[in-house]
Amino acid sequence: MPRVKSRYHRQWRKTNDGRAAAPYSGEMTTATTAAATTAAAPRLDPRKFRDPRVTAAGEPRATVALTTLDTLWFNTGTLCNIACENCYIESSPRNDRLAYLSAAEVGGYLDEVERLRLGTRLIGFTGGEPFMNRDLPAMLSDVLERGFEAIVLTNAMKPMQHKKQALLGLQARFGERLTLRVSLDHYGAAVHEVERGPRSWAPTVAGLRWLAANGFRVHVASRYLSGEDEATLRGGFARLFAEVGIAIEAGDPVALTIFPEMDATVDVPEITTACWGILGKSPDSVMCATSRMVVKRNGAAAPSVVACTLLPYDTLWDLGPTLAGAAGAVALNHPHCAKFCVLGGAACSRG
Repeated sequence: MPRVKSRYHRQWRKTNDGRAAAPYSGEMTTATTAAATTAAAPRLDPRKFRDPRVTAAGEPRATVALTTLDTLWFNTGTLCNIACENCYIESSPRNDRLAYLSAAEVGGYLDEVERLRLGTRLIGFTGGEPFMNRDLPAMLSDVLERGFEAIVLTNAMKPMQHKKQALLGLQARFGERLTLRVSLDHYGAAVHEVERGPRSWAPTVAGLRWLAANGFRVHVASRYLSGEDEATLRGGFARLFAEVGIAIEAGDPVALTIFPEMDATVDVPEITTACWGILGKSPDSVMCATSRMVVKRNGAAAPSVVACTLLPYDTLWDLGPTLAGAAGAVALNHPHCAKFCVLGGAACSRG
């Protein structure tokens, strides 16, 4: 992938005051190695993930039942202030395929959670950039006043920073029941800015520092973009957090989540009913066993509930307009089901 390599060699790490500094050791080499590895990966067999009942080999496909709705996600809209190189949902300043949810629409689903006594613990907000939705502070206030915990996935850039006063008010009222999880794609600026664009590092780090300095419960989400192993990444983040004065435990997989990369064109195994025993895993460990997400497609009269936070556009995963109707089993009929959830062991919320 020459374009990635070329962009890489134009990026430089910035110190806290914005001055240019040399990249962290190994950043450029590991990124170009990872890019070459991805380019050489086998392409997905077109016969796979076609039938929700059976695999390409004719074996029964694994399904996951909803055991409890521990986490309810709301996609506040796909508009974002930046356009990442490999955004799973293709968010950008122009992508409005998922429209902004309103505070009233969110409130309606919270009413349903309470009416059905679903036992939901956590309400999550994702996007796009959730802080671009002007109703987000009202949504958070409603969620927290009802006694739920809340988490917002953000890049901590200008849209969030424009809501500082609202956030400080929520922090004063609800404390650690509100978590902000900031996307930081590497412990150095070079890798982060290859993914998120030039001049994206300093504002994110500034937003992260502001959150930590003001007593917010802060987590960080990163990715295996550089080709480094988990121990190397966590060590790099530990140095970064110490350098900028942020009290995040880099060894904690909840405080610092590192997600596997997702590429639906790369070949992955299909998950059969026999895989649970082979892998020593339970279907209850997969994200769709405990979560659903509410989206509103552009032009739709009302929101819908989808089975997976990673698959908001495909109507195959649309479970209808209500939580009551969204409790059925989900067939693991997408490459993300295998690579991200079952084999990658990832989940959008933990803890």
